[in-house]
Amino acid sequence: MSDRPARTRRAPERTAPVAARGPYAIVPVPRLSLDTVARRSGLHPDLIRRFVALGLVDADRDASGRLAFAPTAPADLARIQRLRTGLCLNYASLGLVLDLLDRISLLEAALRRAGTRSDPPPWT
Repeated sequence: MSDRPARTRRAPERTAPVAARGPYAIVPVPRLSLDTVARRSGLHPDLIRRFVALGLVDADRDASGRLAFAPTAPADLARIQRLRTGLCLNYASLGLVLDLLDRISLLEAALRRAGTRSDPPPWT
């Protein structure tokens, strides 16, 4: 007999499947440049930079340091402009309104998945 303790067998480490670890794109997701977003949305690039600084629109930096936007950015900017002109909101309050609208959308989607309705049933 040796003085060394008996080795215990370690269970193999389990890792989550790739789909559970996080979203990975099979192909690169196209990104839009600031000029492209400005042209498609009809807004000045400086105003779009201000929206990025306020956190109203998401943007990343590419390898050269320029802003890169998701393909949905022109639609997001149009939504911001509609809210600003339709409700007479300033840019600082738009962030709160956008967050609330996104939260409402998530809650309504959860209700739809659960099979319940958010509006009251008809009285007849």
